Amino acid sequence: MNSKKWVIIVSVVVVLLMVVVGYLIFQLQKAKNENLEIVEQYSYEAEQMEQNKTQLEQDYVVLSNDLEGFRLQVNNDSILKKLSDEQKRVQLLLEELRTTKATNTKRINELKNELASVRKVLTYYISQVDSLNKENTVLRTENVEVTRKYQEASERVDTLSQRNERLREKVTRAAQLETRNIVVELQSRTGKKTTKVNRADIIKFSFVVSKNITASVGDKIVYIRIVNPNGEVLFTRSSDSFPYENRNIVYSAKKHFEYTGQETPQTVYWTINETLLKGSYRVDIFIDSHLTGTKEFELE
Repeated sequence: MNSKKWVIIVSVVVVLLMVVVGYLIFQLQKAKNENLEIVEQYSYEAEQMEQNKTQLEQDYVVLSNDLEGFRLQVNNDSILKKLSDEQKRVQLLLEELRTTKATNTKRINELKNELASVRKVLTYYISQVDSLNKENTVLRTENVEVTRKYQEASERVDTLSQRNERLREKVTRAAQLETRNIVVELQSRTGKKTTKVNRADIIKFSFVVSKNITASVGDKIVYIRIVNPNGEVLFTRSSDSFPYENRNIVYSAKKHFEYTGQETPQTVYWTINETLLKGSYRVDIFIDSHLTGTKEFELE
């Protein structure tokens, strides 16, 4: 082959390498931009939740002040005592709301139910006072206004609860880990690589746990589930299980590892203790009770 042909071949190879490198750089930048968008969205949603909680606290203060003004105009001692008790109850709810985290959807819902209960009681008392003071037009008007404000507060709590639930779901999804670059390798007991299942003693699974700054850090457990061509999960004992979607499922192998929020390479080994069928297999990888990655592979 003459030198001119070599030059052409080398030029083509260089161009192809430049295209591949450019594509990889583009994909890396795209991934970084997507991660920044997730972080910005999470920060924005968290800020909105705090603003909504602050607004709800202000509404509680307004309702408490309105209740105090209404109570001062009641002349019936029995109703007055009951209204005073309900006002104390509203104050306790307000103090608890101030110490409740905006992301605590469960307690916010409970506070909403408490507020609805207080509103029903106060509505009843308002109707009683209205009946006892039919000639007091000003008081009747204020009673209607208090009722309206309670209804508005209840609607605000409903809206806040729905927003909190949607944000909680978004945060949960964003915090879930992912695994990629899953590689399956057959090995003998000495660690020698083989392609034949009848010569293998160990299946090695290598993968990378992706970077996620919103996920919790610390000690974690990765579970491996190997599914054979018949759709059966390979496991040693039926007690080898972990929780997933409100039930316990068996696993083939597991491993503890420390997650710092950064990209983390991991390797899990499964010892072959039975005769394996030849054909198409699948490995599923779980972390924090979530399916983080899956890969199909062939055993010959």
